[in-house]
Amino acid sequence: MLEKDSILLGIILGLCVPFVGFATIKMFFEQLASMELLNPEMRTIFFRERTIAILAICLNLIPFNIYKKWRFDQTMRGVLFATFVYVFAWVWFFAATMGQG
Repeated sequence: MLEKDSILLGIILGLCVPFVGFATIKMFFEQLASMELLNPEMRTIFFRERTIAILAICLNLIPFNIYKKWRFDQTMRGVLFATFVYVFAWVWFFAATMGQG
């Protein structure tokens, strides 16, 4: 199924990869904080929701590059479409906090 060239497959992958990535990255940092390896008051390592979200969106580069290597243009378009949806949602959701440190 993952070797099929279709826009729908790309959209599904493009929506699922950042969703799972966000949960995984957030869980990772919560585990670090619970083990007291990460001090939430330290600004140097502190990751906010918007930073985790943009990292999760960037995870779409992985399936995009895999399908680029296989030359599956339709699947790449689907991943790109889903990425744009997430980017617009990210900008809309975090627009009020953009200028704040």
